[in-house]
Amino acid sequence: MENCPDLLPDHFAFVRGIVDSADFSLNISREMLQQNRQLQLIAKNIEKRIRTELAKILADQREVYEKFWKAFGLQIKYGVYADFGIHKEDLKDLLLFHSLQQDRKITLNEYFSSMPEDQKEIYYATGESVQKIAALPQSERVRERGFDILAMTDEVDEFALKVLREYEKKPFRSVADAKLDIMDADQKEAMESLNRENQSLLYDMTQALGQHVKAVRLSTRLKNNPLCLVSEGEISLEMEKVLNAMPNRESEVKAERILEVNPHHKVFETLQELAGQPEQLKKYTKLLYDQALLMAGFTLEDPVAFSNSVIEFMTKK
Repeated sequence: MENCPDLLPDHFAFVRGIVDSADFSLNISREMLQQNRQLQLIAKNIEKRIRTELAKILADQREVYEKFWKAFGLQIKYGVYADFGIHKEDLKDLLLFHSLQQDRKITLNEYFSSMPEDQKEIYYATGESVQKIAALPQSERVRERGFDILAMTDEVDEFALKVLREYEKKPFRSVADAKLDIMDADQKEAMESLNRENQSLLYDMTQALGQHVKAVRLSTRLKNNPLCLVSEGEISLEMEKVLNAMPNRESEVKAERILEVNPHHKVFETLQELAGQPEQLKKYTKLLYDQALLMAGFTLEDPVAFSNSVIEFMTKK
């Protein structure tokens, strides 16, 4: 019988070979094969053998494995995500992701083994390319702390990590996650104080953006950049893009967006000066939000209005 898909899971569909067994009848049908326990055992053993061989190549012939990964890695990552993660434990140590710190592809175990003692989570960032991910403002403080970031450039990557949830009891955390926490106790206290002092300003900015954001708050992850977008909940900003690009979707998916502002940037000083000028503050807030959208890779709802706002501020005396 040719092309028996029941012998291999989809993530190993690139494997070609012949299975010879004296236990099968020459007249057995495809339908009978699907229910045959002997076939199921053979399929299980084949899958295990493939995993073992791939792990051996990864350990002993890294360059060969990386060439293999370039060709078939996407299928392995889909295998982690598919069927509610039933294969995730079997496949997690075959995964490769680009390390921003090491500038090469590494395994999850290699990332885990090089983590500083005070690092509590495995950090990752999503984007179209490694270069764009490296420039993300959300990653500034994480990298400053000396923590590595895994670059996720394929659409399935973040979905696979959501299924994995953790590696060696270290949870995965996006640098654009609203719950990112890299501060010590003193820094947290100082930031809470700043948020209280500017509560009215942040509220007015949140109101100016209406349903576009859940909140505007001061950022702990920014260093040089004035602002950024982050998300709260299970749907990330990148997952929003992927899901909304799918054909035949029933409704629009939207992440819970939070606009973060760098309290140590001159832009924030300008916003503080506008606290008593509601109309000007509203214009500035919308302009900054549009900038944050562009940096996050989104298309503006009204690019003409954005352009007019930029021109207005550039020609203002």
